[in-house]
Amino acid sequence: MQSSSISRQTKLSLLKVFIENKSLRFGKSIHAQLIKAPTFDLIQTNHLINLYSKCGHPGVARKVFDSMPERNVVSGSALMAGYLHNGMPSQALHLIKEMSFEENFEHMNEYVFATALASCSEMRALEQGLQCHAYVLKSGLVFHSHVRNALLHMYFESLSMEDALRVYESVPGFDVFALNSMINGFVGSGRLSDAIDLVSGMSKEVELWDHVTYVAVLGLCAASKDLRLGWQIHDQILRRGIQFNVFVGSGIVDMYGKCGDIESARRAFVELSVKNVVSWTAVMAAFAQNGLFEEALKLFLEMGIYGVQPNEFTYAVLLNSCAGLSALKIGDAFNAHAEKSGYKAHMVVGNALINMYSKSGSIEDARNAFGDMRQRDIISWNSIITGYSHHGLGGEALEAFHDMLTKGEVPTYVTFVGVLLACGNLGLVDDGLYYLKIFMKDLGIQPGVEHYTCMVRLLCRAGQLDKAENFMTYTCTEWDIVAWRTLLSACQVHKYYNLGKRVAEHILQLYPDDVGTYILVSNMHAKANRWDEVVKIRKLMRGRDIKKEPGVSWIQVRGETHVFASEDKKHPFMSQIHDKVSELLSQIKLIGYVPNIDCVLHDIEDEQKEEYLGYHSEKLAIAFGLISTPSGAPIHVMKNLRMCDDCHTAVKLISLVTSRKVIIRDANRFHCFDSGLCSCDDYW
Repeated sequence: MQSSSISRQTKLSLLKVFIENKSLRFGKSIHAQLIKAPTFDLIQTNHLINLYSKCGHPGVARKVFDSMPERNVVSGSALMAGYLHNGMPSQALHLIKEMSFEENFEHMNEYVFATALASCSEMRALEQGLQCHAYVLKSGLVFHSHVRNALLHMYFESLSMEDALRVYESVPGFDVFALNSMINGFVGSGRLSDAIDLVSGMSKEVELWDHVTYVAVLGLCAASKDLRLGWQIHDQILRRGIQFNVFVGSGIVDMYGKCGDIESARRAFVELSVKNVVSWTAVMAAFAQNGLFEEALKLFLEMGIYGVQPNEFTYAVLLNSCAGLSALKIGDAFNAHAEKSGYKAHMVVGNALINMYSKSGSIEDARNAFGDMRQRDIISWNSIITGYSHHGLGGEALEAFHDMLTKGEVPTYVTFVGVLLACGNLGLVDDGLYYLKIFMKDLGIQPGVEHYTCMVRLLCRAGQLDKAENFMTYTCTEWDIVAWRTLLSACQVHKYYNLGKRVAEHILQLYPDDVGTYILVSNMHAKANRWDEVVKIRKLMRGRDIKKEPGVSWIQVRGETHVFASEDKKHPFMSQIHDKVSELLSQIKLIGYVPNIDCVLHDIEDEQKEEYLGYHSEKLAIAFGLISTPSGAPIHVMKNLRMCDDCHTAVKLISLVTSRKVIIRDANRFHCFDSGLCSCDDYW
């Protein structure tokens, strides 16, 4: 049969198939026949507009549209949808203005306005969205579910939750899609109590809830960490016999994980009849969110055994797990794997890379990961700002913050934690007060205890401990132990022993079993040679069965973690390590190193103190790194306690004599030692 003899109905059927399968080549053959046809066929031409739009050629679709001797509302609706789906929402809105002047478009339908509102959402064009809303109210189109839901989405994107709520409440009857949109809108804007109220109000319509509703409500339980509500929803799903598709099942796993019930998350995952990358990623995230990073990585290996391939969210979980472990080499491997798989370009992976490299001690790699991102969101900016701040690079952090503002990104609660940390690194008291009391207020961000603690740290860094105490006394917030310890630690550094004693007494009234406070107080007394007081503190600790955590340091070499303690003799290379430590100490003594025996918090002879200092755990770990890694390679060491003053001085000089960069993450912060200097500027 010749193509010219194909019936009109067959052509229409073929065009529908070509549109569905995006078969542009075959669609063009129908287009060629239409051009040769003696009469114009409106319906077939509308299908052609749809075909070119769906196949990513909105320009050709426009040419077809412009060449039509007559058009109807379907023609315009198809072209508008094409513009929107090809990332050209402004052209879609421009087209509706053209259409409104043509008499054939006098009565535009719900699909046109649903597309127009979706375009307003894409552009966050609230003013044009309000104009569309006025028209659909006048025409009665607001009662169509497509239009109503497009209105809701437009207001969500414009952060106009009150307007969205009015739209939701204005149309009678229950619409499950609208309910789902409202729940997700409230959760997305952080209005969790409103979302819970909405869900409670819709409990009578529970029989009409669908899978999407349950996923949305489970997401609400996860965001609000409302385990009780989560149990109720899980029980309701079981009682109603709702089929556990992968999204509902993964939502249950995610809910339990975010609520801290890891055993229930594990059980919910095991009970899933079908597991795909979504459910595997959900259970890995549940473990990672609860600090079980190694278990998350083991699950990834198990996922591979079942032949399930990771996606971008899986890589984000894996990289964030490496961040939790400061496992730089493993993180490097996942970085390479993500790049090979084509997922590295995803923003969620880029953000996780910044986080992993920052927390693993490689701020340069974090900087590169940030620079390589094609697109960035507020998480990207927050990650690099806080990363710089934690590495002592206050200037770089503030520069990134100002770049962010230039790009039009709006700072958040987290942003200002990084900014205030940066001010603390630089001792910028006035700047810190400006950001806290003026900038945040102008943006409507209520400061929290994290911001106030940064301010305490900033005042302490500037040596203004009395002001720090007054700030804590007169600021209305619920101070946690981190803030009080910050002030107490500064009292030790600046030798404000009387203030330190008052602060310690206050902390121990609130937290009588806090081992860190006892250690800080004991150290202060030891530095002042008040050994009787040291004895009293240690006796008090024994009486309350409070034990000091032993100091350990660890280093990863060729994928294996090596752990060191000061008095540990078990390492197979301990003889070579001790020789290397002795060699290093001899070298740095030639350029001025004098052991700081005040750092030995035991009442023993000076000679014993010097020997004791020489084999602190971080010195052992560094020595092992020097004899086990290639010349010139940076050395990354982790330590569970704060570095002592002596080790800090010694490592600065070791970095100089060995021409090696040494990065140590202690209990307080990162220290990057390079050419005799430290990124903390000798304050930690």
